[in-house]
Amino acid sequence: MDASLPQDWTALCLLVFALGLRHGFDADHLAAIDAMTRYNARQRPRLAKLCGLLFSLGHGAVVLLVALSVSAMAQRWVPPAWLESVGAAASIVILAALGCANLKAVLTAHPAQLVRPVGIKAGWLGRLGCADSPAAVAAVGALFALSFDTLSQAALFAATAGNFGGWRQTAALALLFTLGMLVTDAINGLWIARLLRRADQRALRASRAMGLIVAGASLLVAGLGAARWVSPAVADWSEGKELLFGAAVVGLVLLGYFAAVWLTRRPAPQTAG
Repeated sequence: MDASLPQDWTALCLLVFALGLRHGFDADHLAAIDAMTRYNARQRPRLAKLCGLLFSLGHGAVVLLVALSVSAMAQRWVPPAWLESVGAAASIVILAALGCANLKAVLTAHPAQLVRPVGIKAGWLGRLGCADSPAAVAAVGALFALSFDTLSQAALFAATAGNFGGWRQTAALALLFTLGMLVTDAINGLWIARLLRRADQRALRASRAMGLIVAGASLLVAGLGAARWVSPAVADWSEGKELLFGAAVVGLVLLGYFAAVWLTRRPAPQTAG
């Protein structure tokens, strides 16, 4: 097992769940859910509210399938040693790019428009953003799971779970990751649907607050990963604190989310006249 991962099964489960929560706030997830929620908001408002949930279910199904496949091949194939390192490097670069892009989106957004999340894979969405059925939305989520970052993470779940048992432990980790992702993606879908029903200054400010939180969380995780990569001292200091860091990032994002919700619920200021 990778020494940077918890050696205790309970701690490992909590960390994987926290990783799922954080993964649900991935800017590509937010951008894809935003696009599909907007597309369905008028004609299919019920589906619009469920876009985050359905996207996450499709995404999680691929994670579970890949993790179980790797677990089944464990006796014949061992994930190469470079897999985790390359996956970590890819995550750092992608998170830094997404953080900068979303920060720019907040700073350059027109004052009268809601801030829309910016994603990398979401730029390839095209007609997929017009998904207008539960199955189609889930299929988009499954397609978004076909990335090196997500697939390497699923393979790592399988390799790690092998130290605690077999396919059942692998399935448990994959399902916990999916559950965490489902919580944040489902909330995000409801959040976007709520903002689209409002057009006041509170909603505009709330979208900017959430955009800043997403950008800040992405840059924070990327910065910590880069610091561990280049500095053995930072790597040694942070060893064993993965669960604490994961909880801190998730807590920061949730705090920003609830602050943004509070902004939308506050009454709009009365104008003189």
